[in-house]
Order: sequence, then structure tokens, then C-alpha cells
Amino acid sequence: MTTYADPVNSLDLAGRTALVTGAAGGIGAACSLRIAAAGATVRAVDRDAEGLAQLAGRADRLPGSVEAVVLDLADLDAAEEAATGADILVNNAGIQLVRPIEDFPPDAFHNILTVMLEAPFRLIRGALPHMYEQGWGRIVNISSVHGLRASAYKSAYVAAKHGLEGLSKTAALEGAPHGVTSNCVSPGYVRTPLVEKQLADQASAHSLPAEQVLTEVLLARQALKRLVEPEEVAEAVAYLCAPHASFITGTTLTMDGGWTAH
Repeated sequence: MTTYADPVNSLDLAGRTALVTGAAGGIGAACSLRIAAAGATVRAVDRDAEGLAQLAGRADRLPGSVEAVVLDLADLDAAEEAATGADILVNNAGIQLVRPIEDFPPDAFHNILTVMLEAPFRLIRGALPHMYEQGWGRIVNISSVHGLRASAYKSAYVAAKHGLEGLSKTAALEGAPHGVTSNCVSPGYVRTPLVEKQLADQASAHSLPAEQVLTEVLLARQALKRLVEPEEVAEAVAYLCAPHASFITGTTLTMDGGWTAH
């Protein structure tokens, strides 16, 4: 029978090993620090060695630790191997290119699908044997509102996120008999370098101030007219790793400011 800790201190991940991709900044960095704050050893995966070094320094005084793993997720064999022995897997890494389909470079489409869909599959594949053996595991896939809704000119990103939602549900069904949960966290626009670059590009394209682009273009379909903070997403990830979330699997925790309420 499941027992629960004091609700105030319900997330105790001491002794657990977590792997977080895209960890050098944004959502990945926030998730790495939140999980390390709960006592876990975090394998922080990114191809940005400098960003990972800075992240490890920020984790110095936390109960857990952050170990930098410099890795390009396009190396699928290395990605699968890196996930061996992980108790918690957070698939977060993402890239973006905005183009009409007829102008979308096929190699860029392939690369986005590789990093954002095939790599999570390989990471899950690498992590599951250990999770199954111990009868416990948490897979959290950072999807997006674009895993639930489409936007023009983002064919590769939307395709990858829709695929990630399906992969997550399949992992949930297969993992359920083994004590492994799999869920998505699907935010709207998050205050990350990726989104801030989109904001600058859109401001230039529309000849509008950045704040006006934010409310009238990027957030036009959101009821809440602000960006999600990375730390808010990290708290949602932490919630899905806690004991009281053990019955939550195969679903999506949507943080879209009311976008999908329309």
C-alpha cells in the first residue's frame, strides 16, 4: 500500500537519479535545479558545455547534485546509453524553425523530429529496463500547447510535439504494470531564449514593439496575457514525480493560460 509523506515535504527524491535533457537553460535548467533541490542526482544533458557548467555551479548548495553530460541528442545511440539507470526521465530538449511547409528545409524537419521525438523514444527505451526492474519510474515529457493545437509555419515542431504526446501515452500503458508513470507537461509560451528570439523576430517582422507583439501576436489565443516562467513548469514536473501523483499517468498537465479553452 502506498504511504505518503508530510504534504509540506512530500517530494523527497534522495537516492534517485534523474536525467533532464536540454538542461543548460530555460525549462531544463529549472527542472534540474528543482529535482536536485529534492535530493536527486541529476544528469543534466545538453550540447552546451558552458551552460551546463554554470548550472552545476548553481546547484552547489542543494541537497542533491547536478552532473553535466555534454551530448548532442542527434547521436541516438549515445542518448539511449545516457538514460541507463535513470529513475526519472525529463524529456525537455527542443529546437524550433518557423517556415511555410513549401519552404521548410527537409533536413531541418528531419533534425527537429530526431531531437524532439526519436531521441525521447531512445531515452525512454534506455531508461525503462532499470525502472521496470525496481518497480518505480517517472517519465515526464515536456510537450507544448503545440502538442494539442497547431500553428501555421511550425510543421516540424507541431508534428514532433503531437508525436511526443502519443509516445508518452504508449509508455504509460506499457509502464503501468511496472510502477512507471508517463505524462506530458504542455505549457504555452515560456520565458526561454527560444521564445525570446521568436519575440524579437516577430517584432521585427511586424514592425511593432516587443510587448505589443507579445500580447497581440504570440499570446493572442491565451486568456492570461503573460509568459509562463520556467520555474512554474519545473513545479509541475516535480508534482508528477511526487508520491501523491502515482495514479496520474497517460495524461497531459496543460499550462496554456486558457489557450485550449477556446
